Amino acid sequence: MTYPRDMIGYGAQTPDPKWPNGARIAIQIVVNYEEGGENNILHGDPASEAFLSEIPGAVPWPGQRHWNMETIYEYGARAGFWRLHRLLHDTPVTVFGVATALARGPEQVAAMQASGWEIASHGLKWIEYKDTHEDTERTHIQRAVRLHTEVTGERPRGFYQGRASMNSMRLAAEEGFDYLADSYADDLPFWQTFGGKDHLVVPYTLDANDMRFSTPNGFNAGDQFFDYLKASFDALYREGVDGAPKMMSIGLHCRLAGRPGRIEALRKFMDHARSHDGVWFATRAQIADHWRAHHPAPTGLRPSQMNQAEFVAKFGGVYEHSPWVAEEAFKLERSPAHDTPAGLANLMARAFRRATPEARLDVLRAHPDLAGKLAAAKRLTADSTSEQASAGLDALTDAERSLFQRANEAYTKKYGFPFIIAVRDNTKDTILDAFETRLNNTKEQEFVTACEQVNRIAALRLQQILS
Repeated sequence: MTYPRDMIGYGAQTPDPKWPNGARIAIQIVVNYEEGGENNILHGDPASEAFLSEIPGAVPWPGQRHWNMETIYEYGARAGFWRLHRLLHDTPVTVFGVATALARGPEQVAAMQASGWEIASHGLKWIEYKDTHEDTERTHIQRAVRLHTEVTGERPRGFYQGRASMNSMRLAAEEGFDYLADSYADDLPFWQTFGGKDHLVVPYTLDANDMRFSTPNGFNAGDQFFDYLKASFDALYREGVDGAPKMMSIGLHCRLAGRPGRIEALRKFMDHARSHDGVWFATRAQIADHWRAHHPAPTGLRPSQMNQAEFVAKFGGVYEHSPWVAEEAFKLERSPAHDTPAGLANLMARAFRRATPEARLDVLRAHPDLAGKLAAAKRLTADSTSEQASAGLDALTDAERSLFQRANEAYTKKYGFPFIIAVRDNTKDTILDAFETRLNNTKEQEFVTACEQVNRIAALRLQQILS
């Protein structure tokens, strides 16, 4: 069973994005241009808009226009946009432009282009798509691209639906955008698979976003917005100084941040960010181009995407002469989190641990003696041969070989299976010490210890296969 969500991402150590000129942080500012594309019966919608406005607890008005809501949105186009533009006109900005809104704002579009702002697609209409049939949403995305191209003269490179459905990312991937933005899953771009192909995701934000001026428990004063942006910047900048640079996304709306009581918070933040060295202001298209050049789509093995025959063929030998462990692991819930050595080792260990004691004992008995007869006859598996050689067990003196032979005989006589230890973690001396220590265990204790050593051996083998 494949679980589609990726709960591991980059893990404990994020990649160095190699931002231009060694920048410690990339700042990406989005101006959402939605005014004129919101829900409105004039636009063929069933009700008025109710989202992201100054009206607390607004609800849709079925079959009616909402004068107050409409004029709030009009403020964004008539005044708020220009206030933001004056502040940011010389800063790289990405506009998330709703196609129908762009068509109703030609002067704003001209100003965006004069400033060199990137205009990405924000869909055809600023409406909720969660209950929309995928064929309808696909048509809307295609229509958005056509209208966007007509209005701006260029096809949009990026796409952000915003009020997305579970189909939005897949449908946008089908349309062939250079990057997708309907994700809040990371502080860095990443690759995600749709339709068997990798697509670049440049994630967005809902926290460093002025939309929180219109949500319960959000910002109610400009200083709160500034404090949050500053804290976010300071934390990410510190991570960059420490060698793990990130991207900071900032979301703005013309009718929200474009108000005079809020614009000063943004101005203060810009001054704060510009007072630091190593800050790269960039559009999303610039970030996407940079990421594609320096961090192309991964080409390694992806166990979560394998079929059963491929999975067992590749990993059936990880547990010595016991392909059934891989067969059982394949039946468990697999996800991108299991495409890493640690993730796949955990999955296979689960399959081994849930087996009967008899089945696990068979795996223990399938392991060879250390420096034993199979090794002398060169009949070990390739993995076991390499592992024993790593600790010099293939080049023992006669005295050392005699020590190992006596230890093996004593251990097997007491426990009924060969002594098993992750050789790559050890030396000849520490292995002999472990023999002596573990011979004092009860049979029950040693069965548990040996089983966990089997899992450790598997984990080390998977590191080699997946690295």
